[in-house]
Amino acid sequence: MAETAPYGTWTSPISAADVAAAGGGAQWLDVVGDAVWWAEARPAEGGRLTLVRAGQDGAEEMLPPPWNARNRVHEYGGRPWLVIGRTLFFTHWDDQRVYARDLDGGEVVPVTPEPHVPQGVRYGDLRPGPDGAVWAVRETSTGPRRTDIRRDLVSITGGEVVPLAATHHFLTAPQLSPDGRHAVWLGWEHPDMPWDSTELCVAEVRPGGFGPHRVLAGGPGVSVCQVEWAGDGTLLALMDPDGWWNLHRIGLDGTATALVPGERELGGPLWKIGSNWFVPLGGGRHAVLDSGRLAVLDEHSGTVTPVAEHLTSWAATLARHGTGVAGIAAGPRHESAVVHVDLGSGAVTELTPPAHPLPPPEYLPVPRERVFPGPDGVPIPAYVYPPTNPGFTGPEGERPPYLVHVHGGPTGRVSGDLDLDFAYFTSRGIGIVAVNYGGSVGYGRAYRERLREQWGVVDVRDCAAVAEALAAEGTADPARLAIRGGSAGGYTSAASMTSVTTYRAATIKYPILDLAEWTGDGGETHDFESQYVLGLVGPLPETRERYVERSPLRHAGRLAGPVLLLQGLDDQICPPEQADRFVAALSGSSIPHAYLTFEGEQHGFRRAETMIAALEAELSFYGQVFGFATPGVPKLELRS
Repeated sequence: MAETAPYGTWTSPISAADVAAAGGGAQWLDVVGDAVWWAEARPAEGGRLTLVRAGQDGAEEMLPPPWNARNRVHEYGGRPWLVIGRTLFFTHWDDQRVYARDLDGGEVVPVTPEPHVPQGVRYGDLRPGPDGAVWAVRETSTGPRRTDIRRDLVSITGGEVVPLAATHHFLTAPQLSPDGRHAVWLGWEHPDMPWDSTELCVAEVRPGGFGPHRVLAGGPGVSVCQVEWAGDGTLLALMDPDGWWNLHRIGLDGTATALVPGERELGGPLWKIGSNWFVPLGGGRHAVLDSGRLAVLDEHSGTVTPVAEHLTSWAATLARHGTGVAGIAAGPRHESAVVHVDLGSGAVTELTPPAHPLPPPEYLPVPRERVFPGPDGVPIPAYVYPPTNPGFTGPEGERPPYLVHVHGGPTGRVSGDLDLDFAYFTSRGIGIVAVNYGGSVGYGRAYRERLREQWGVVDVRDCAAVAEALAAEGTADPARLAIRGGSAGGYTSAASMTSVTTYRAATIKYPILDLAEWTGDGGETHDFESQYVLGLVGPLPETRERYVERSPLRHAGRLAGPVLLLQGLDDQICPPEQADRFVAALSGSSIPHAYLTFEGEQHGFRRAETMIAALEAELSFYGQVFGFATPGVPKLELRS
């Protein structure tokens, strides 16, 4: 029989160490020969990214310590590895050089020069070029500011790096046509982000470089997020001229045809170059991700048919494998794993060796997908994760505290996956609602652009509307609502606490807090996003007052309640300067707060010890603010 105990105090088998152990996972998957390869994060090894190969004899690690297959291109990184013949090429985090490893037992050797400035030359989105060459995007630091960056397309062969082209400030790596005569890539310029406007470029391959490029598709107001060569010499591209990322066939004369047009989102935001949302299967069939769910698009029948529907969220890294598709997928009851789907039988096979056992399923919340009425009449999608623990029930008449989880981006989304980070709280009696506020992807360009010049307004209102609706219907305790998020989600959390009174507390992770200083002129962010806020807030200098009004740092005295800030000290995307100033502004105030910083952490936390400390601090924080005991975790010191 379930024990009655206050929400938040329930005993849970899910520890912060369990969450940290699950905090790695696979990424950057591809198929080489008959084997599936992927990169895999290892929180217990300082967060390094290793490479794993799964064949008929099981999975084996292909990149031993200390190698770390990450790169800093755009700071979020691009495709970091490639196999050509019997040679593995990869980018190494420590110096950002490209290295090669002979798969027949040779040593690891560098194939790009050592930069004069540490990590001053970076490579990403590795692709095969002609005659065994590696094509890539090269990013070069040209000065002391974070925005002093130059990019070009290069060919790497025999230890020599040869420039190929430099058509745009931002680029994806070129891809060689089947006949070897042309190369295609994507490019865009400030102030656009790749989900705003991109250009699809093609050029002839000539000795020593490329000929003049032509723009075949894209342009103002059109986003192209992926392009691939088809076997007949045409191109396949995901782009949104009609407001939805659909798959198009494009001829070298520029003619473009949507294969199965419709109001569906088959692409996504190109945060990391080298991502892919579709893969051709042959015969006019293509594996696609329809709002993150696997489907098969058939050009001839004009259909998009869902596949493996219990896996509701797939990473943008698909590969054709035999008679099916390999990828990285998760679902409400399935933790993210490398899987193979046989498209003939529908059979799903997990290829990832279990790194750790999952908690008993009865402790894992099954999210309820809901739609809430928005303050401007636009429905707001969200996933509700209720308190879930078979051993406990709340006291009669008591409603549980709820955390509003704000995803990053803000051009991002939540998908309703199994999330042990969420289960850590729900198994203790704390509910979570994850909101796809205006600006989220998966619902077309119009929904995405609800946030244009409205950041700090639409996102704040949408999240508050969902929280208040849960309280009004009796699901959540209106006096015990909190908001949490990292990066852009950290900004929305902080902006909420300084502009609405819905929440009692907030956890703010590696946030943006001063909008004007987070532009290129302010110098407190990296080049890729240095003009992002011009579209999210408004042009400068005309709307400068808007930047002041919406910056939480300028209104720290208006906080509606206590805050916990968590910050990596090596973060180049949301550097610690802003969090430092925010906490300094709270010093001596009557507002309880805590500020934890972590050496060696960049944007987002990768080390097991950091994940554990951050999660336990967050639980202690809520316990102190909401008035329940949190035995088993260190008590967080709150200052005022």
